[in-house]
Amino acid sequence: MSQVKTAVKEYISENFLMWQSDMELGDDTSLLDLGLLDSTGVIELVSFLEDEFGIQVEDEEITPENLDTLNKICSYVSRKTA
Repeated sequence: MSQVKTAVKEYISENFLMWQSDMELGDDTSLLDLGLLDSTGVIELVSFLEDEFGIQVEDEEITPENLDTLNKICSYVSRKTA
């Protein structure tokens, strides 16, 4: 597992799965479909990504295509840090 994926999965588990510790978060599990991310959660996730990986997330980049699954988040962060 990549360093990015490990950090993001840990963050999501600690901040969004705290009451559902038995839930296994797969690499392609939709965070939106599970109801883990609402509008506030997305803002918190974006803030984490910016702080953790030193990237700037533009408003138009806040889309399910970039932020809905662990794999999509990792791909997005990789593109931003390349």
